[in-house]
Amino acid sequence: MLEFRDRTAIAGVGYTPFGKDSGVSTLTLACRAVMAALDDAGLGPDDVDGLATHRVGDSAAPSLVGPALGIDDPHWHLDQFGGGSVSHAVVAQAALAVATGMAETVVCYRAINARSEFRMGGTGRALPVSPEVQYQAPYGYVAPPQQFAMYARAHMLKYGTKAEHFGQLAVTQRANAAKNPRALMRTPITLDDYLASRWIAEPFRLLDCCLETDGACALVITSAERARDLRRPPVLVSAAAWGGGQSHLSGGPSDPTTTAAAALAPRLYGQAGLGPADIDVAQLYDCFTYSVIVQVEDYGFCPKGEGGPFVASGATALDGTLPVNTHGGFLSEGYVHGVNHIAEAVSQLRGDAGDRQVHGAEVALSTAQPGYVLPATSALILRRG
Repeated sequence: MLEFRDRTAIAGVGYTPFGKDSGVSTLTLACRAVMAALDDAGLGPDDVDGLATHRVGDSAAPSLVGPALGIDDPHWHLDQFGGGSVSHAVVAQAALAVATGMAETVVCYRAINARSEFRMGGTGRALPVSPEVQYQAPYGYVAPPQQFAMYARAHMLKYGTKAEHFGQLAVTQRANAAKNPRALMRTPITLDDYLASRWIAEPFRLLDCCLETDGACALVITSAERARDLRRPPVLVSAAAWGGGQSHLSGGPSDPTTTAAAALAPRLYGQAGLGPADIDVAQLYDCFTYSVIVQVEDYGFCPKGEGGPFVASGATALDGTLPVNTHGGFLSEGYVHGVNHIAEAVSQLRGDAGDRQVHGAEVALSTAQPGYVLPATSALILRRG
């Protein structure tokens, strides 16, 4: 059996600026992020023999990005259909390609003009291909805030989770973003600001929802041995897992307050030889505030139903027992469909996160959308090399 743990590493990260109107094509964003990641690693396009991305709506395929950068003969590529739930699976598959010798250096990226062009959750375009949508669309039940709001309400009814718990998560992540020069939203907010923000889909207010963002982010994946000879300290891929079952929207699991992450977590931890207590920093997919609360439960950081009080206690703050979304997350830094969470985990483990650095961070968990609307999720455990 192939020994996967710590055989590959993330050797470089790259970003474009995040904004509401990039003024350039999605392809241009992708190329800029890829080149920034390669420069961070001390590499160039001639060193790349693999490209990978995932897509829903706006995207730039490897078949376009490669020729644009002069990468004419990629040995391996991936254009994965799927949203945020597969974001970490893309990096996992790139790491597998490197570990098995299919490629030597793969760049994973996501580029989207998700504010100025293809707005996620917007209307006026074709409905998604998921079969259950035909039963939802006649009632106007098609946007992610509406769908996730139902799960959040179920959690509130079953466990007594409160709006103030959601609000404290938003306040904490904005405080992190205030220390992040890349973040779109850096002005601190209070719980009163949160409660005063307008309704989107009850129980979600505006400040419960991630930012529609134009931008791109990229990661360089290569062997751990090669990464040690490159420009930046390597971050090892200690574990990677992905999978899922039935969507909740298709009559899947009977308990809507438990996500696919609960089934995936034991496989992930087992592969790394670690447990929740070993995680120093976590980047948890925060399309909505509730998504973080349910994941701190399903990844084992607190008992089921206690995610709200766990967040409200300050445990997820930079100086808490489990710093979460240290860059501000999708709620405040920007939403690049999962990949900027991985990049932030890399920064924390390299020790170059500046004012938001978690001191002594050695092990990080980074997660994808936890598997509600789509019956899939994925996650990585990364370790300082």
